Amino acid sequence: MLVALLPALLFPPAAGARAADGRPTVTLSQQQAGKGGEITVKGSGWRPHALLMMLICGQSAPGRGVIGGTNSCSNADGRAVTTDAKGTFSKKMPVAEPPEPCPCVVHVATVTGEQALADAVFVVAGHPVAPLPKQTDGGKLAVLAATRLEGDSGILTWFGAPPARKLVFTVGNLGSAPVKDPVFEVGTAHGVFAPQWEEQQWRGTVAPGRRAQIELPVELATGAHGDYRISLRYGTKVLAEQPWRVGRPWGVTLFWILLCVVVPAAVFRIGMAIVDKVRPRTPYASVRPGRHRHPQLTEVTAKLPRLRRAPGTIPVHPATAPLPGRTGPAAGTAALPWFTPESAPSENRPTTKGHS
Repeated sequence: MLVALLPALLFPPAAGARAADGRPTVTLSQQQAGKGGEITVKGSGWRPHALLMMLICGQSAPGRGVIGGTNSCSNADGRAVTTDAKGTFSKKMPVAEPPEPCPCVVHVATVTGEQALADAVFVVAGHPVAPLPKQTDGGKLAVLAATRLEGDSGILTWFGAPPARKLVFTVGNLGSAPVKDPVFEVGTAHGVFAPQWEEQQWRGTVAPGRRAQIELPVELATGAHGDYRISLRYGTKVLAEQPWRVGRPWGVTLFWILLCVVVPAAVFRIGMAIVDKVRPRTPYASVRPGRHRHPQLTEVTAKLPRLRRAPGTIPVHPATAPLPGRTGPAAGTAALPWFTPESAPSENRPTTKGHS
């Protein structure tokens, strides 16, 4: 008997949470520390390469968990850690005072994937201490009707605003004790990814054998679209799941298309205006736009004598001008077009049209 107790006396177990075989465990480098100090948190038995969140929570105990959810924890001073291939980790974290009085714990829980958690007793030196609320046994909530998402998307959602709905469901208390201010967890999952859980507390009391309709807000990220799955969890049990198909924000696509068309056109017009301002001006600016004449040709044209025609003459088109060497009436005058005065039709002269 003494031989069996000797190792336990020489190597006492470290302070922390010891769970059954196969369950995750958490150990602390020291059980008590003041605000501003630092402790080392170690864990084993977790999933390999799992992302964990470590928080110091008040109004909590390993046997009852974190009463009030993460609202009782110092969330701003929490730390994230990833386990190794063996499911172990070691991480330092600062000591902060939680918003609720002690008894306190160091709460470690998985962020994604299958839910797993462990608590280790910890004392924040100088922090107030208050007894835990009385535990009421027998309260049990269950969803009595199918869940639904209520609400509609506005015009801003078409331009990328976060889609928002209300998760409406009816619960009933199947136990023998009232349930006051229950804390639910709403998870949003996209595609094959694990749901991201968010705690939401409902203010009210569900008496034994009574039912209540609960509405919890659900909001996705900016620009979210595709197939989503909304899950509802109370404690460690998933009560309901609701699919949600979110349309694509086509207004954002239309905006980028217009931006890619309007901006290059505006830049081109501004560039052409700048080029028109800075290009050099030619000395022969009197020439009409679109007609370019060489300065030497202008000087030669100015020196040529001007041809004058006799009064009463008709200008002769080059096509009707007489050939060189010919004489006659057509040599000095232009040829009449189409007909001669003798062959011109008149009103008294009959035509041969229709006569043989």
